[in-house]
Amino acid sequence: MEISVMLAKLAGGMAVSIQIFVLTLVFSLPLGLVVAFGRMSKNGILRAIVKTYISIMRGTPLMLQLMVVYFGPHYLLGIKVGSSYRIWATMIGFVINYAAYFAEIYRSGIQSMPVGQYEAAQLLGYSKIQTFFRIILPQVIKRILPSVTNEVITLVKDTSLAFTIGVGEMFTTAKALASSQVSMIPFVAAGLFYYIFNLVVAVAMDQTEKKLSYYQ
Repeated sequence: MEISVMLAKLAGGMAVSIQIFVLTLVFSLPLGLVVAFGRMSKNGILRAIVKTYISIMRGTPLMLQLMVVYFGPHYLLGIKVGSSYRIWATMIGFVINYAAYFAEIYRSGIQSMPVGQYEAAQLLGYSKIQTFFRIILPQVIKRILPSVTNEVITLVKDTSLAFTIGVGEMFTTAKALASSQVSMIPFVAAGLFYYIFNLVVAVAMDQTEKKLSYYQ
């Protein structure tokens, strides 16, 4: 197989990996903030439920979670699922997994803020919602950005786990090409794709951190 053909097929798989990456961030980042609020809730029952959810998501492999989301409806509920459900199961699995990690990152940032910030905002007439979104959250984002960057970079590599339920992302494509050609070249090419993808993400996050440096 010509190199150009192989790269074209890998690029197709990379497009799926990018789709998983982008959609996971779009949904897990805001969901993580909601989960963080639940984790810090004064309601003991809600706090315990959220804490259990986070513990399960962080304590079990993402690969296993993907399999449960995909096979669970059939084996647990008797619902028949088609092949089109694969990508939906992938997105659900990734989003609920990463939301748990982002929730703990948010929580650590929010709880690190001095109480005086809230008191000063109250004296200035800000409501609790205004205080959080106008004063607290911008500073929290600056503080947690390095931790978020680590998770985002990990997400780039974790997209390869979608092969567990047969989603044709880049690693799945590389594995199929390597098997048909009896060659390591597709894996090397896939590794370069992942490295470049991660490098672009790391540079983008670094630039974002520099733009937020005025909070220092």
